[in-house]
Amino acid sequence: MTAFSDLIRVFGKIGLLSFGGPVAQIGVMHRELVERHAWLSDAAFTRGLSFAMLLPGPEAMQLCTYAGWRQRGVPGGLVAGTLFVLPGAVFMFAITFAYLRWGALPGVDAAFLGVKATVIVVVAQALVRIARKVLITPLSWGLAVAAFVALAGLSLPFPVVVLAAAAIGAVTATGTATETGAVRPRMRRTLVTALSWTLLWLAPLGLVAVTGPDRLADIAGFFTRLAAFSFGGAYAALAWMAQAMVEIRGWLTPEQMVDGLGLAETTPGPLILVTQFAGMVAAAPLGPGSMVLAALLSLWAIFIPCFGLVFTLAPYLDLLARAPRLAASLSAVSAGVVGVIAALALFFARHTLWPDMTLSPPALGLTALAALLLLGLRLPLPVTLIAMAIAAIGVAGALGTIG
Repeated sequence: MTAFSDLIRVFGKIGLLSFGGPVAQIGVMHRELVERHAWLSDAAFTRGLSFAMLLPGPEAMQLCTYAGWRQRGVPGGLVAGTLFVLPGAVFMFAITFAYLRWGALPGVDAAFLGVKATVIVVVAQALVRIARKVLITPLSWGLAVAAFVALAGLSLPFPVVVLAAAAIGAVTATGTATETGAVRPRMRRTLVTALSWTLLWLAPLGLVAVTGPDRLADIAGFFTRLAAFSFGGAYAALAWMAQAMVEIRGWLTPEQMVDGLGLAETTPGPLILVTQFAGMVAAAPLGPGSMVLAALLSLWAIFIPCFGLVFTLAPYLDLLARAPRLAASLSAVSAGVVGVIAALALFFARHTLWPDMTLSPPALGLTALAALLLLGLRLPLPVTLIAMAIAAIGVAGALGTIG
């Protein structure tokens, strides 16, 4: 059994290194949990990733929570999920206050270009490693390519792609049910877990909605709905949030929304932490105390359901091996996930290397430098991130682009 001190050390490291959105974060987790510490097999990791991608909410945080749960049950899941979110939440809290007081900080955008260049390399590594383990049949290759085309070429909704992969896996399944020794969870315990976490999630949000100022009540209500229906990954949720908070309610300006996304991507932790920034900016007219409360409300609304979903449903995951159709569905989703990762990687690389539809030589050069440091010299990721941020600031200074 893994010691809690080891859980804190490893998942704390993952939380501090989780830059660049879910694809890069999944790469960091694979390296730490599968390759370095062997806490999960490749099969368990991809099964957990497929499981997390079927749930609403940030999939990387749910995968991290699942990995901690596999080691030490609910306490382990709480440690893993909390440490994945906490560093980024603390950074975002401080940066948002600084942003609202002093505006955009010189050099931040430049440093972030170095971080993004590093993330491209990390994502490419993760994609190759996961693809080697998952794409082992012609069907799995076909599903991965189809998922990539559906997302990158046809812009189909993410849930549609995942459900289609699961359906194809079920239809093409072969074999008979086998006994694996997996213990069937008690339905009563499942219902108690689901109800307990639902009440824990909604009680404080409902209290604010009833007793708080109108704007705080609206903020709590909006983030509750966002958490419940945030299928499709962080970018889908952010598109909905931008429409609601900028265009409909006018709580943020378009420039502030873009700045918030940039700040979320320069800090560790899930990209959905931009909700914390948005909540704080929306509550700024009410004063610093309301900003703090809005930050806490956004974090609670988005992340508490993640714990509840994982702790309620994860005990059933190993039972899939008993049912060939369900197991084949999950394997098909794993193959589709490779295409999803490839589509997200392309999205990230395109917006980094080809901003405004023109190739950026500085970004291209920085990406090549990141590849040299990570793949050629095999420097640790923290060292590479720091070096790349410094290199990017140097490049921007030489080009005169730091204001």
